[in-house]
Amino acid sequence: MASLNKVIVASDSFKGSLASWEVAEAVSEAVRELFPKCSVVELSVADGGEGTTEALCRAFSGQMQTVCVKGPLGDPVEAQYCLADYKGNRMAVIEMSQASGLYLIPSEKRNPWYTSTYGTGEIIADALDKGCRSFLIGIGGSATNDAGTGVLSALGWRFLGRDGKELPPIGGSLSDIVSIDEINVRKELKECTFQVACDVDTPFCGSDGAAPVFAPQKGADSGMVNRLDKGMQAFADLIKSHTGKDIARMSGAGAAGGLGGGLHAFLGATLLRGAEMVLSAIGFDEKAKGADLVVTGEGRIDYQTDRGKTPCCVLQHATALGIPTIAIAGSAATGEEACRLPYQAILPVTPPTMPLEVAMRRDVAFRNIYLTVKQYLQNYD
Repeated sequence: MASLNKVIVASDSFKGSLASWEVAEAVSEAVRELFPKCSVVELSVADGGEGTTEALCRAFSGQMQTVCVKGPLGDPVEAQYCLADYKGNRMAVIEMSQASGLYLIPSEKRNPWYTSTYGTGEIIADALDKGCRSFLIGIGGSATNDAGTGVLSALGWRFLGRDGKELPPIGGSLSDIVSIDEINVRKELKECTFQVACDVDTPFCGSDGAAPVFAPQKGADSGMVNRLDKGMQAFADLIKSHTGKDIARMSGAGAAGGLGGGLHAFLGATLLRGAEMVLSAIGFDEKAKGADLVVTGEGRIDYQTDRGKTPCCVLQHATALGIPTIAIAGSAATGEEACRLPYQAILPVTPPTMPLEVAMRRDVAFRNIYLTVKQYLQNYD
């Protein structure tokens, strides 16, 4: 059995069972039992979606904040985000779905013509008031198609119609916006940096843009989809004339109903793959230097893992550093749906005969990971 001196554990959560940090604890327990002198570095990671705030809050020893903001249809909701210290700045980690998520609206009330990201902007404003100048924002799971006008309105932008009056920041207003007023924009924003987790390459508008691809699942029929896309195209033209930035066909600009493009155009946000944003934020490459092994994983590993999900990004970074990587999973697909990435091993942790409802229990999942990793490392060479 080869000796291990340093192991990095950077797994996504096993959704419904274990958080990222709990997976890391199970792996660490197995490693330390076999290699008592081994340094095990446990990293909480995520892909920019659900669980990202929790993972980064733990990674940075941050504090969760609760703020009452407007939900996607204007009703009050309680949203949480994380405050932490980061590279000499106060940082906020925000999941836009906390304020503007599809899950906040009953299916019968979903309508991207009227929904807004205004509440997400209120979270940003609250973080600004608390001294934040660095922002990490995950934008998955939105209920909106407002091109980010809601967020921007909460931060001081005003979007005006032909009569000079301010329009509500909703998808249905986009075609009618003819000018943009920035007199009341928060001055602190000039001091801020924004990194946005954007795991789709959808452009802002067009047949493969935000409205045609995502609006139907948010409650739009075909007629509304066409009207929304025309609004997005008109707003993209206005953005180009107002800011000089052409985001119409920009990869990722259509994420969250155009929020990605809006944040890039007006706040200078950098759009990144969610897992890449997280790995960069926690300094994965620096922490992994000198490691003998990296352990990553997620609840299910299959062909979708290849498309930039957390285990994929961890593998890419570890490979660049010359570190072998294994992946663990609650289950792993085979055949055509199997993951094709070159892990040293992919280890399903659930015994084939174990019922799913049993395997999903926290204590069972923890022990399954522990036993699987231990068994593998006993023969590690």
